[in-house]
Amino acid sequence: MDISTNRNGYQIMPEELRKIQLVQLELIQEVKRICQKCNIHYNMVGGTMLGAVRHHGYIPWDDDADIGFLRREYEKFREACKTELDKEKYYFQDCRDTVGYRWGYGKLRRKNTEFIRLNQEFMPYEQGIAIDIMPFDNVPDLYLLRKIHSFICFFYRKAFWSVVGRKTEKNALKKGVYRLLYLIPEKRLVKGYQRWINSCIRLGHTKQVRILTFPTPKGVYGYDRKWYTELQLYEFENCKFPGAKDFDGYLTVKYKNYMDIPPIKKRKIHPISRLKLLDDMSK
Repeated sequence: MDISTNRNGYQIMPEELRKIQLVQLELIQEVKRICQKCNIHYNMVGGTMLGAVRHHGYIPWDDDADIGFLRREYEKFREACKTELDKEKYYFQDCRDTVGYRWGYGKLRRKNTEFIRLNQEFMPYEQGIAIDIMPFDNVPDLYLLRKIHSFICFFYRKAFWSVVGRKTEKNALKKGVYRLLYLIPEKRLVKGYQRWINSCIRLGHTKQVRILTFPTPKGVYGYDRKWYTELQLYEFENCKFPGAKDFDGYLTVKYKNYMDIPPIKKRKIHPISRLKLLDDMSK
């Protein structure tokens, strides 16, 4: 077992990073198992998709993994986890059923591990090693409505983040705004967010979709729906997982020159204060 704590941040060693990645790979395989059993459609997104194309596995310095679902599929997966998830090993979190969880997407986590984000030690829920379970919601087709939609997404993202921002933001004005946003009761915030989700569902079959509380590249309001419906299998760590058939279109919008390896100073990793790995990685 590897347990380390540091108030100023914990330095993840290369061998530890690899163990984190292997736990996350196990989580992705659990997603695949449930989705195959329950006929749920999912695909690799974000850095996981980039890793599949550029490295045929993890980006070497990456410490997270992202799996995407269109909203209807996400809800099916969330329900399936209640009966199909191996609860001896894993647990699923969502703002609707995890008290204090203030993110607009889900996480699937490994029991008996810890990956405590720096400055989030006070959050009142378990923080095991996780993968992000990303729901993609409809974006309006009309440009003006997209602008309004984007602003509401921005509001909810900041309102959820306020629990952390009120403590960590250095800019006095922004910190004050976070303190005001934090005054919104959590239950009211979650209910309002669910109403916002429902309004996006009512938009119907739009051209673009996005994660409502996750930022998009500058000037981008959403991603083409086909990147989540027209899929093919890609090698990822000697496994096969689905991703956008038009990987070039998706990754170009997401990362621009995606085949370029960034310099060391731009290879970001999530700062943490505590890490706990499994006693035996075969468990």
